[in-house]
Amino acid sequence: MAFRLYEGKEHARSYWKYRIAPTDLLIQQVLNFLEKQMGRPFERAADVGCGSGQGTVLLAEHFASVLGTDVSPAQLEMALQHSKKPNITYRECAAEQLPCADSSLDLVTAMSAFHWFDRPRFLQEAHRVLKPRGCLALLNYTIDMQLGYPGCCSHTLNQVCKEFYAALQPHRSAHLGHSSIEIYREAYESISYPDKEWQECVWVERPMPLSSYMGLVESFSSYQALLREDPQKATALSQDISQRLMSIMRVTSVETEVLVAVKYFYLLACKPQEA
Repeated sequence: MAFRLYEGKEHARSYWKYRIAPTDLLIQQVLNFLEKQMGRPFERAADVGCGSGQGTVLLAEHFASVLGTDVSPAQLEMALQHSKKPNITYRECAAEQLPCADSSLDLVTAMSAFHWFDRPRFLQEAHRVLKPRGCLALLNYTIDMQLGYPGCCSHTLNQVCKEFYAALQPHRSAHLGHSSIEIYREAYESISYPDKEWQECVWVERPMPLSSYMGLVESFSSYQALLREDPQKATALSQDISQRLMSIMRVTSVETEVLVAVKYFYLLACKPQEA
């Protein structure tokens, strides 16, 4: 079964404000793979489980048209508020039932969403809608991000981050197992296409206010689960972590900029011509 999360309006606003999209470097890796398989120009792409549309907007720079799909009306409403590009359309639908004709798409992506789908059914659906030589790209990043701040001991800073992640681990969905990397690796191994790539570790650094780092972690499903179970405990945990980080950094403002290192992983696969 597919899982429905991130659907409330407040969570959708948080998702838009704090969730990060793949960097230009990662998007370029996808495009390079696609160009190698079928050449340019790129015509149609679908961003499945698009949420509030951060990744959809990036694809729109490179394709004649892009479809963003999600099961959450609140997420799509947020996406529509922030996307004015004429070549983007959004549709509310399940990842396993895309409103696309057979063999009609150059690219199907799922950015930080595939792990919530009915994965075998989605892979079958992606196969159906991709053109021969069209490509599937599944990207995600891990929660174990690392912080950096000038003149500050990174080990001490990140020990606090690790405690934050450890406190959230018991609230992680059993559907995800210990690590979502395993879900994506299994998908990579299950795809029978001969042309495919697997990349398990790509570190990307992003400057952002400490408040945005906290908001990013708070947008994860494990924190949201704790927030539903015990709002007071969740809020106290977040406030304690934030205060401890500021103390180590010797700053008083949560808007102080930090460098956040995020670990991405992805799989790329090309539908064979004969399919």
